[in-house]
This record gives sequence, C-alpha cells and structure tokens, in this order.
Amino acid sequence: MADKRTIWWVYGITGIFLLVNCIAMLFEFYWLNLVPAVLLVFLLAVVALDKLLLFCVFLTPISINLADRDVQLGLSLPVEPILAGVLFLWTLRALHEGKVDRRIIRHPVSIAVLFNLVWIGITCITSEMPLVSLKFLVARLWFVIPFYFLGIHMFRELGNTKKFLWLYVVPLAGVICYTLYWHAQFNFDEDSAHWVMSPFYNDHTAYGALLAMFFPVVIAFCWNRAYSNNIRIIAFLLLVLYSAALVFSYTRAAWISLVIVLVLLILMLFRIRFHWLALFGAGISVFLAFSWTDIRLKLEKNRQDTSDDLAKHVESISNITTDASNLERLNRWSSAWRMFSERPFFGWGPGTFSFLYAPYQLSSEKTIISTNAGDMGNAHSEYIGPLSESGVLGMLSFLAVVACIFWTGWRIYFRLPRGELRLFVTAIFLGIITYFIHGSLNNFLDTDKASIPFWGFAAMLVAVDLYMLPKELPEEKTAAPAE
Repeated sequence: MADKRTIWWVYGITGIFLLVNCIAMLFEFYWLNLVPAVLLVFLLAVVALDKLLLFCVFLTPISINLADRDVQLGLSLPVEPILAGVLFLWTLRALHEGKVDRRIIRHPVSIAVLFNLVWIGITCITSEMPLVSLKFLVARLWFVIPFYFLGIHMFRELGNTKKFLWLYVVPLAGVICYTLYWHAQFNFDEDSAHWVMSPFYNDHTAYGALLAMFFPVVIAFCWNRAYSNNIRIIAFLLLVLYSAALVFSYTRAAWISLVIVLVLLILMLFRIRFHWLALFGAGISVFLAFSWTDIRLKLEKNRQDTSDDLAKHVESISNITTDASNLERLNRWSSAWRMFSERPFFGWGPGTFSFLYAPYQLSSEKTIISTNAGDMGNAHSEYIGPLSESGVLGMLSFLAVVACIFWTGWRIYFRLPRGELRLFVTAIFLGIITYFIHGSLNNFLDTDKASIPFWGFAAMLVAVDLYMLPKELPEEKTAAPAE
C-alpha cells in the first residue's frame, strides 16, 4: 500500500508539473524546463557526488562563459552553477557531521591551500571592491572544495583518476576539432589563432595552457600497457590531434612549458636528487638577478614580432621591444608592482586588478592593446597578480601551494615502483608543472577550464601520497629518504 501511494504521489506531482509547465510555455516562460535537470543534479549531489563531479569534468571543456560587466559577474555555464550547489550542500553536510580526515588536513599541500584561502578571505575584508573579492573567494571555494578536498577522497582509486583524465581529454579533443576546422578556413594564420576556439575558450593562451597540461596525460594513455591495443591506438590518434592543436595554437608559453617539462623528465629519469635541482634553480635565479640589465639590453635587440612562420614566432618569444603581447605583459606587471608598492601587505583585494590597474599604467609603457576599461584580462601572472591583490602574503601563500605540490609529486615519483600508477603520477606531475610555468606568463585559475584540472591534479598527487603509496611500499620503506 505504501509503494502504491508513493507511485501515485510521483504520478500526481509529475502531472501537475507538466500542466503548469505547458501553461508557462504558452506565456513564453521557459525556465521551468530546467527544473528536471536541477532536480537530477541535486539527486546526484546527494547520492552519487563523485559521478556529479566527473560529469562536471566532462562539461568543462565545452562550457561557455557568460560575462556581464554591469553587475561584475562572470559565470561558466553549466559548470559553475552546479559547483556552487555542490559547495552549498557540502557546507550543510560539514556543519551537520563535523567530520574531517585529519590526514588530509595535515598534508603540506592542504595546509598551504588552507593558508592561501584564509588569507584571501582576510583580504576580502580590506578590499577596495568587497563584492568583487567575495565573488572571487566563493568561486575559488567552489573549485577547491569539490576538486581538491573532496577529490582526494575520490582519487583514492586509480580508476577514478583515469576517468577524470579521459573525461577532460575527450571533450577537449572535440573542441580541438572545432577549432582546427574554423582555423582551416583562415589558412591556419596567426591572427585567427587568437579567437577560433571561441566560445569554448576565451583566447589561444588559455586554450594552449590546457593543451600543454594534458599533453603528458595523452602520452601516458599511449604508453600504458594495461590498456588494450584498440585503446592505445585511439590514444595515439588523440596524441596526433593534440600535437597539431599545440602547433596551430601559436601559444608560445605552452611551447616553453613543454620544453621545460621535457628537461625535467630527463632529470627524473636520470634520478637527479631534489637538492641538486633546488641548488641549480637557486643558482639560475641569482644569475638572472645579477645579470638582468645585460640580458634586457640583449633582448631589446630582438624585433621579431609574432608571425605565421613558426620559426619566427618562436623567435618573437624574447622580443620585448616591438611585440605588443610581450610589452603588454610588462605593462601589466609594472602596474601590479606599483599597486603592490602602495598597499604591500593587504593589497587591493582579490579579483580587483583588472578594475583598478588603469591609473597605475605609465604612458611610456602602454601598447597598442592597452586599455583603461579593465576588459582585457588581468595581471597575466599567477604570482604577480596576487602580489597586487592580496599583498606579499597573497603571493607567498600561492607560492607555498606550488612548492608543496611540486615536492609531493617529485617525492612520490621516486618512491613508487615502476608500473601503471607511477606512469600516471608522472603524467599528472608534469602536466601540473606545465601550468606552474605557464602561470608566470598568464593566469587562468579564476576559470573552470584551468581550475578544475589544476586542483584535480593536486588532489590526485595527494591521494597517491596518503592512500596508495603506503600500499605500494613495504612499511619499512615508507621511512626511506625522499630522494
């Protein structure tokens, strides 16, 4: 009898909804059609949150950004509204249960992430534009909590890690096909390469950053002997497609990042110890600091602008004399430094750079693509941007996140035995390193396109460190030296 009553309730409510929706559509009100989709998302969030998050991963490459500068709102549809709902439900659940896995919270990466979030929250209070900063913080939370903190639980199984990777790689391949098709209509020239990936990616730099980030992953798919020959053939075809996309993206930062991670991979294969790598990095930094004036004088002699000729396009990377893209980066960085000099501790507020930097530009540093409207992007650096928006601790806290992720990936690579797990750890580690490098020239962590894989990759490495590494190694080896 109870089952029959439930069925009648379902039929009754469904019938009433259909009737009301039909009437609403007669009056050209179509929003009620979204109710079933919203209910489905809500149901998945309650009973199968991991599947909902993986569904968001699949939607991310094909999501479309909706921006409204009048209300200072930018949303990626349909992913960000779903993640906002996940954040809301997670908050209610956390308040009700009050349970946390202390191993996750105590991990160095988690400590760095939490410190970064706390400092962003503090600088929202002191922000010049509190509403903009609050939106920035909430958006950061709906990326970090689902794909880092909840992601660590999800990635305890390697199967979920592989699902995540495939679910981003495949739809991105669809975007690549779309982009190459439209690019071919313009003979693959450099000018059209800036926008042919629209509306899925804002410009070629964001598109190139994600291509580079997943390039090592696609290579891992090809290399993985656990896959059948058919899967590896599909992976090889994807590798060819991704290679063509990288070439025709004309994204110099993506090319640089892949060259650097190739060198890093060689060092890893030769089992170079971390302290030697750190010493080398420190030496390079000191050399650049003391030789910057001479280096800049030599760079100013390069006047090769961006070009359809790939060789000339590569040569334009070091042109800081006439290349508008390079000069505009220098203009933004100089403006960010002046903003930091005025407010060195708290900064101007998270997410506010693009709205406030215009008065800090010098006429002598402006380029043909400079603007005072705040509608042409941000500080073009994941490291310099926080310096102006959240002060010195904003930059240092993000650098701490980067350093902890790097150390975690480097350490577990050398401690894992050869096999499928180490193969994917290598691909994930090199993939996120491409973004660390790319982040020195661009910043996309305020978008779902980059944030979801960035925090997802970080969660994968931490999950391996906490849950898989102890199973792979005998107990007495887990205390062995990290290198």
